[in-house]
Amino acid sequence: MCEVLTNNMASTPLVFSTSFSSKLHQNSHTNKSHLHHRPLYSFSSSSSYSKSKLNFSPSKPLLFSRKLVARVSSEEHATEVRDDSGLVGEDAATFDLEKQKLSSWVYFTAILGVVLFILNLIWIDDSTGFGKVFVDTISGISDSHEVVMLVLVLIFAGVHSGLASFRDSGEKLIGERAYRVLFAGTSLPLALTMIVYFINHRYDGLQLWQVQDVPGVHQLVWLSNFISFFFLYPSTFNLLEVAAVDKPKLHLYETGIMRITRHPQMVGQVMWCLGHTVWIGNSVAVAASFALIAHHLFGVWNGDRKLTERYGEDFEIVKSRTSVVPFAAILDGRQKLPKDFYKEFIRLPYLTITAITLGAYFAHPLMRAASFKLHW
Repeated sequence: MCEVLTNNMASTPLVFSTSFSSKLHQNSHTNKSHLHHRPLYSFSSSSSYSKSKLNFSPSKPLLFSRKLVARVSSEEHATEVRDDSGLVGEDAATFDLEKQKLSSWVYFTAILGVVLFILNLIWIDDSTGFGKVFVDTISGISDSHEVVMLVLVLIFAGVHSGLASFRDSGEKLIGERAYRVLFAGTSLPLALTMIVYFINHRYDGLQLWQVQDVPGVHQLVWLSNFISFFFLYPSTFNLLEVAAVDKPKLHLYETGIMRITRHPQMVGQVMWCLGHTVWIGNSVAVAASFALIAHHLFGVWNGDRKLTERYGEDFEIVKSRTSVVPFAAILDGRQKLPKDFYKEFIRLPYLTITAITLGAYFAHPLMRAASFKLHW
């Protein structure tokens, strides 16, 4: 839209007064410095406001060149567009097919294959990997599956959150892509171990309640777990960054699921944990859920801290109109949902999450069989 407005104004012969030229230049800088503090105006109100302030002086005409008019027009209307949208952060889950490169996705597929091969070689395969040795070592701490589950989650949380905390320093030292490889290469095997152990020992604890035969419980648990995945995986908005094909960035998203809660991964993890704990109803599920929820609650504080360091005032603006508790900012009026809010979810990344979630549900028997074969 900015380009259209700029081209139209640049192609029209305009005559301005010298006094207007200086005022326009001054106002342009004023608008930039008060970008986040002035009230929002629509295009129509901005136009009428500008006209009322212009003092044309036919006695001292000054013909502006097309390049100068285009530049000034572009700066003014770019400011108006940003104000009109009200966004300081990024629009989440956008996917422009025209901007995708086939070579990037070829690299992504190759990298994924290499990662899975290495993961199997050095961690999963009992003859060459260290996964079983690691699990046996942790299991030697206690005969209690609850204690082992807690320790596995604690190790994963310490490594995962620790590397996330030192991201800025690490990226400056070895670069964004190299640090992402280190982060993923360390976190992935620990996360896999935690998941496999939970699957294999989920019914080994003390049974605290049994509600699996209660009508409606299965449907409620299934629905809560399905919804939880829309909160759990906002990082998949750019798979190329996850695989370090594109340079990884710390994003400040502000649309879609972020309007509901500023920390969707925490909310999704809580929903997933509560659903599985209600369904399984034993001490192992309680231990795993307690540790995972505690880890993600720490992530709320740590995530806000990192965004504050990276984005400063912009994050404070986003923080002021979002909430950690789902829907809280919407209910108290700090978050204004656009009329077409639902369109922010009709995007390829969310559709991909839907397909993967359904696929994972129907693949549960395969997941259980694969986990059992590892004997972790």
